[in-house]
Amino acid sequence: MGQTITVTGMSCGGCEQTVVEALEGVSGVESATADRETETATVEGDADTAALVDAVEDAGYEAST
Repeated sequence: MGQTITVTGMSCGGCEQTVVEALEGVSGVESATADRETETATVEGDADTAALVDAVEDAGYEAST
């Protein structure tokens, strides 16, 4: 199942990679992508949405569903 969350604060490719790595560290995530231009991150898998938001925020970005 795929989920998309809003992520603000990404300004470069390195930011996108940081968000992807944070999301991939969440249990249940099979794959993740981040796009600074659309301010979104998309996750495939069955991870808990709150855990995804927490992981992105712990990485230093704002996140919401």
